[in-house]
Amino acid sequence: MIFAIGILLLIAFLVIFIKYKDHKLLKTVTNSNRGTKTERNLVLKLLKSGISEQTIFHDLYVKRYYGFYSQIDLVVATKVGIIVFEVKNYKGWIFGSGFNTNWTQVLAYGKKKYRFYNPILQNNKHIDDLKRQLNQFHHIPFYSVVVFYGDCVFKEVDFIPNGTFLVKSNRVLEVFNKIIFENEPANYSNKRDVVRVLKEAVKNGAKKEVQDRHVKNVKDMLGKDRVFY
Repeated sequence: MIFAIGILLLIAFLVIFIKYKDHKLLKTVTNSNRGTKTERNLVLKLLKSGISEQTIFHDLYVKRYYGFYSQIDLVVATKVGIIVFEVKNYKGWIFGSGFNTNWTQVLAYGKKKYRFYNPILQNNKHIDDLKRQLNQFHHIPFYSVVVFYGDCVFKEVDFIPNGTFLVKSNRVLEVFNKIIFENEPANYSNKRDVVRVLKEAVKNGAKKEVQDRHVKNVKDMLGKDRVFY
């Protein structure tokens, strides 16, 4: 009995210790209340794989115009260019095409179907908004990686554009390494400017007024309050 209690205490200690180490590691890039749990999970995965915390930027708010912002889940600046991540969390079967406006999530063996905005188009828009922040970005390769967490299956997904990758979370490091090893080094003219712009976007996301404005802008764009059934 005493032995069993000792084992349980040891396991509890190890769990707490691992969570503490993960929290400390995560803090080198972002706060534990920034973004979503899956985004933070991806940050930790990248850090634990050996990617420098100085190259990872989480929960960026890129300024567009008239107080509008584009929210980007995660950016990694690499030797071959800028990798922009869009993180999703879905269950069920996923159907979609690279050029379709909406994709479909199917649950309960086809009994329930839900549409959601094409994450490839969504991330492409994020990349376009980011490119406008710095002239240098127009001469640097950008790579789009859409990461799906959750118990989902890609059933019929096709026409994925060149430079874009659709991946389940367990294979994201494989895709990251593929991008790094299969492409030539990018021609950065000023790396400090790149870091400055990305850090500024991260700082924007820490401001509550920016977050609130972004939420309001998205709601206004969707216009659901103007639909009367």
